[in-house]
Amino acid sequence: MSFKNSTAEKTTITRDTSDIEESTGNIYEAIVMMSKRSNQLSVELKEELTQKLQEFASTTDNLEEIFENREQIEISRFYERLPKPVAMSIQELLEDKIYARFPEEKEEEK
Repeated sequence: MSFKNSTAEKTTITRDTSDIEESTGNIYEAIVMMSKRSNQLSVELKEELTQKLQEFASTTDNLEEIFENREQIEISRFYERLPKPVAMSIQELLEDKIYARFPEEKEEEK
């Protein structure tokens, strides 16, 4: 997923719960879906950031040798300015980009 192209809000806004509820018919199921997707996005985001920061990792633990790296600071600032994973998952739910599967319903039908 490209986090750069996310159209999610970067600040907190009030949402209409009926919009969130439309995709599943149950607000609690929608919240669980958003929670799980948010966790997935958070893991992806952390892995991507860790990979980019690995380039700057030093092998020594000497405090005297630690110095500021402007590129590392810019990368960190970029990721701090991104929308939060929760906001991205809400946006994906409202745009019908995520869905829920209920495997237990299929078992009951058989």
